[in-house]
Amino acid sequence: QVQLAESGGGLVPPGGSLTLSCVISAPISTIFVMGWYRQAPGKERELVARIGNDGTADYADSAKGRFTISRETNGETTMYLQMNSLKPEDTAVYYCNVYKLSVGRGYYWGQGTQVTVSP
Repeated sequence: QVQLAESGGGLVPPGGSLTLSCVISAPISTIFVMGWYRQAPGKERELVARIGNDGTADYADSAKGRFTISRETNGETTMYLQMNSLKPEDTAVYYCNVYKLSVGRGYYWGQGTQVTVSP
């Protein structure tokens, strides 16, 4: 089993910034890909950004140029999503997700963190 713990959500005005964090209870060497998804009310969950085990990142068109995904290992594996120039349409619950290899192979999801962009 892999535990994912998101943090960093909140209320921010349009044009503002937030950084989301996700602490992952697995060594980065066992993670094939990690990413951020979001789900707005009444909409399907959608990919925002993901980063592979080779460090290659890709973004949804809506996130390109505004969001940056990154990761670090410092005793634990943490993934970040730096969000700039936020828009009201970015309002959603943001989830971190990983696909783990080896023991416990499969997809894992965090509980989600609410991001609200409003004046």
